[in-house]
Amino acid sequence: MVAGWFAGDGDDFRLLGTRCSSCSSVFFPREDAHCRNPDCSGADLEEVPLSRRGRVWSYTDARYRPPSPYVTNPELPWEPYALIAVELESERIVVLGQAVPGVTVADLTVGMEVEVVAGVLHEDAETICTTWQWRPTGVTS
Repeated sequence: MVAGWFAGDGDDFRLLGTRCSSCSSVFFPREDAHCRNPDCSGADLEEVPLSRRGRVWSYTDARYRPPSPYVTNPELPWEPYALIAVELESERIVVLGQAVPGVTVADLTVGMEVEVVAGVLHEDAETICTTWQWRPTGVTS
């Protein structure tokens, strides 16, 4: 889990971004030092919960085992997963994330509505690493 990138659980699970008070630009991942907008010199950034829903902007599948620091067990076979770039409903920014388990590229289309949900990136006897995942609306997992 990356501290400060998301909060809540269930229907309250949200990605957390920051908004510049000078130009209203929204950022994810969050920015805490200065506005990333090259036309703004603002430095007053406030944390904001981001939209839970958006539309698929693009997608692909991860067919290879990513290098470190991605955590995988090299003893287990690699399981491909879908990656989805989602344009958030209100903010109009694109956020990349994994699809929920069971959703493949065959299930996705550009423009379909998805929602952010909590997911497990890695789990072992001592630790559960939580992340965000995208789920087509109307699908429960």
